[in-house]
Amino acid sequence: MAVPTLNTPFQPYVYQSPQAVLTPFQILGGEAQIVQIILKPGERVRAEPGAMCYMSGNMSAETAMEEGSVWRWLSGESFFTNTFVNQGPGEGYIGLATPTMAKILPVDLAVHGGEIICQRDAYLCSLNDVTVTAELTRRARVGLFAMDGLFYQKLKGRGLAFISGGGSIVQKNLAAGEVVVVDAGSVLALTRSVDLDVRYVGSIKKALFGGEGICHAYLTGPGVVFLQSLPFHRLARRVERAIASPRLREAPALWLRLMLSVLLLSMLLTALTFAQSQLNMLEFRLNLP
Repeated sequence: MAVPTLNTPFQPYVYQSPQAVLTPFQILGGEAQIVQIILKPGERVRAEPGAMCYMSGNMSAETAMEEGSVWRWLSGESFFTNTFVNQGPGEGYIGLATPTMAKILPVDLAVHGGEIICQRDAYLCSLNDVTVTAELTRRARVGLFAMDGLFYQKLKGRGLAFISGGGSIVQKNLAAGEVVVVDAGSVLALTRSVDLDVRYVGSIKKALFGGEGICHAYLTGPGVVFLQSLPFHRLARRVERAIASPRLREAPALWLRLMLSVLLLSMLLTALTFAQSQLNMLEFRLNLP
């Protein structure tokens, strides 16, 4: 993997690793990507449920409970993972796809000290020695504002993992003590040595009208951080807002009709009250001697 020079801005993600030679793969597509992996006889790839898009006829699937399944279930993930094995005499292949509009990142865990932590649901699949567990964040505010929940995914081992993130993916190698402030929802993954903290933006005006959310993430080195420019929850909010916008555009007319109805009703009640008072007065005069 090409690691950026220290003390430079974020750079596009670039992958280089000897494991790419051991197990060839290709990442296809632009936004909603597919990773196509070539497997020799007996080789296997482990993937999240529903990730398989296509595979050769000599591939077979096995479903089993993952280590730490209870924690995975509590974090909203599946109890099970699928393992695809090449059971034929020749090479096989499999295409695994992201469930959202996302890009796929190959991450060699051996290059990053054997462990990284990721946003929940970032893990897609892995080769060789990779263990995926769900862990509770040590700081509640970090889980709520930066890791998309109180749980995060921990990938551990010396193998090759594939994770997914939305929009453009950038990385930075933080020097010891170097601090970078990022949008809390944009944190995709980081090495264990990076300290992640979440702090409030500092004023109600910034939180309500600044458009940057109520919290920022403070990342302190040393270590490598990976950011995504378009987290899925942000995209989902945009889509929800676009779907709701026609109703919002009709809302002023609805309120106008409602106000006119209330005004007409109040005028009618006033007229009836006035008419009743006039009738009472007329009756009073007629009863005079």
